[in-house]
Amino acid sequence: MKKIVPFGMLIIVIILVFIYPGNTITPSKTPIDKADTAWLLISTALVLLMTPGLAFFYGGMVRKKNVISTMLQSFVCMGLITIIWVVFGFSLAFGTDVGGLGFIGNPSSFFMMQNTLGVTWGTIPIILFAMFQLKFAVITPALITGAFAERIRFNSYLIFITLFIIIIYAPLAHATWHADGFFYKMGVLDFAGGTVVHMSAGWAALASALYLKKRNGAEETHAPARITYVILGTGLLWFGWFGFNAGSALGANELAATALATTTTASAAAAIAWIFFDILRGKKPSALGACIGAVVGLVAVTPAAGYITVSSSLIVGIVAAVISNLVVIWRSRTNIDDTLDVFPCHGVGGMVGMLLTGVFATTSVNSAGANGLFYGETALFVKHLIALVAVSAFAFIGSFILLKVTDLISPLRVSPEDELVGLDLSQHHEEL
Repeated sequence: MKKIVPFGMLIIVIILVFIYPGNTITPSKTPIDKADTAWLLISTALVLLMTPGLAFFYGGMVRKKNVISTMLQSFVCMGLITIIWVVFGFSLAFGTDVGGLGFIGNPSSFFMMQNTLGVTWGTIPIILFAMFQLKFAVITPALITGAFAERIRFNSYLIFITLFIIIIYAPLAHATWHADGFFYKMGVLDFAGGTVVHMSAGWAALASALYLKKRNGAEETHAPARITYVILGTGLLWFGWFGFNAGSALGANELAATALATTTTASAAAAIAWIFFDILRGKKPSALGACIGAVVGLVAVTPAAGYITVSSSLIVGIVAAVISNLVVIWRSRTNIDDTLDVFPCHGVGGMVGMLLTGVFATTSVNSAGANGLFYGETALFVKHLIALVAVSAFAFIGSFILLKVTDLISPLRVSPEDELVGLDLSQHHEEL
């Protein structure tokens, strides 16, 4: 009976899509800019590369018996989330607003990518914008996997990320990036996904770690399988992140160049800050620390990349690295088994970036933004505080509920015997 439930849910969604009043999208007369389109084609490919990069980044940090399972959890998102996005996910996130509330789009707006011919999003074809945004949707659930690595059943994981994309990610994307979205109209600035991607993934990761509880004996036996995988993954993530942030300018222009520059600087500053903070704590500088620091900097600058100056991005990277490092230390002293510290790095990094956007944003960089605290304005910072609390509560509570629902449909956690053998063998009958 439990196996029938997911198929029943899918059928219900499809029926609702067909019976919901559709809307015809009028072809746009806005001319397509070839340079902007070329840059977004490249950016879309760059962002897709981030997911295999994340697979290496996470895969190198788990124990050898769980490397394949952990990497596959990231890789499979490129298949499953793509199907959901093309069928109705893009419509939920960027379709015509339903009810004027600013929280969800009409699922029939672009159902199966209809209404995309002859339509533009700014100066690029809307189908390209849909594919660009798809890559953001792909990597978000993949980010969560680091929190419950080494103990989740693969089939149950697929159910959970399906629910997560529909119920958590799509509403946040709509509210933040759609012109009629609640946070968008409120004036919240999120250039490339600090709230939509990293905060949602970070809070879902914390909920997952709490729900699934600790691994069996992992603290005594956990040793990263391949530090070289982590270094490779970091390089791919950093490279792909230029598409993530600079591509979010949606054009080949000065704003994209600024976002690329702030992305580079924040990540570099965070990597070095993480190393020096470890040295000050009496630890040896490590490749793992440098890699984690670099990724924390990338996370933190994501919401701010197209709103702050390069000099401000240095501060963003340093502050994020120190705070995330401190939260990792705190987490290690608790019973929270966030396997790869997704919440301290992505969740906290995203929140730090969101708040510092409210501090350092300036209209001299982006006239579509606003001035932050550093420039004598308080309104933006207050808005970001309110949004931070709202998004955190929604993502954490919503994810916890989805974990419970998934567990009722299909048990989330593997058996103690399967966990001891390792997920590579017990879930996939494969070995490294």
